[in-house]
Amino acid sequence: MTANTEHPSLLDLPPLSAEHFAAVEDKIASLLRTRCDVVAMQGEALLPLEACIRSAAPRGSTALNVVTGPYGETFGGWLRDCGAEVVTVTAPFTGAVGVDEVARALREHPEIGLVSLVHAEAATGNTNPVAEIGAVVREHGALLMLDAVASVGAEPLLTDAWGVDLCVIGGQKALAGPAGVSAVSVSERAWERIAANEQAPRRSYLSLLDWKERWLDGGRTALPHAPAQLEMLALEQAIDRVMAEGLDASIARHRAASAALRAGARELPGLAPYVVRDQDAAPAATTLRVPAEGVDAREVVAAALKAEAGVPLQAAAGPLAAEMLRVNHYGQAADRAVVLDSLRALATGLETLGVAGAHGAGNQALDAAGAAWDGTVAA
Repeated sequence: MTANTEHPSLLDLPPLSAEHFAAVEDKIASLLRTRCDVVAMQGEALLPLEACIRSAAPRGSTALNVVTGPYGETFGGWLRDCGAEVVTVTAPFTGAVGVDEVARALREHPEIGLVSLVHAEAATGNTNPVAEIGAVVREHGALLMLDAVASVGAEPLLTDAWGVDLCVIGGQKALAGPAGVSAVSVSERAWERIAANEQAPRRSYLSLLDWKERWLDGGRTALPHAPAQLEMLALEQAIDRVMAEGLDASIARHRAASAALRAGARELPGLAPYVVRDQDAAPAATTLRVPAEGVDAREVVAAALKAEAGVPLQAAAGPLAAEMLRVNHYGQAADRAVVLDSLRALATGLETLGVAGAHGAGNQALDAAGAAWDGTVAA
């Protein structure tokens, strides 16, 4: 058997030095607008998310978990596994959680020591007001853990200014980078709480304290284990590309994609934005409701992909699968042509399924989307 030399540059790479690894972490810190410690963890973003919860939620403590989609539901399960008492604030998946709801829960449960929140839920297409929530959480004295995987690079993320103590990102969404490496920023307050937790993971892949003691406290001069070299290099290139474009420009591009997709979808019969208010819509992905009687969202996606196979459409999972579909427009898909192609495919799919009024609606959708893109970029 002969060796595959199609990508020889990916093989026989020199070792990734501790200095280079630390430099990538510094770039992540710049992206997050933080002066806090950053740890680049060698796995998908679920790794640092679970690590944060298991480190910062001692048995017998009380945590507030905000649920606006499936990841918030996952966090609640982890918190209970830790032995924490969980107070849940659930918002309809059609919008964002209100800061007043969070403030009320904190007043009613002064013992809350940790708040877990998803910035943007790509699966449900909503985004939450982190700045306002961060202010009330900090006033309360609790730690704020934020899942920013679907928001970093697509919308503003001011980790320190918003009072985020544990901020987790991944590279696979708006950064258009790898899924196999992720990162978390950790504030001094968070380190103190984690160190005081006797149940915090130690000698474990989930241990933040291991990273602190073996990497950060030693001045980042010796890596504690062999790094995921290809993924780290890919993440660095993804961050470099976003910074070369300009972070504000990247955010504007994602906002334009969201505005254009939502405007175009409103012109297509049988479809409507699932997230009702524009200000609650995540810039990285748009979810659409399929309210037409007798039309299944999965059928719409299948018909659209048959018309144009390369567009980033997918059906929702679980109980929403029949009524919701999702259009991803993050990373390189936050592009005017991709958005228009997606709407064209949806229009063709609806017409193929015989949805009333679908014939000819595609042109109206494209015109509306183009105008919304131009208006958002100009603003």
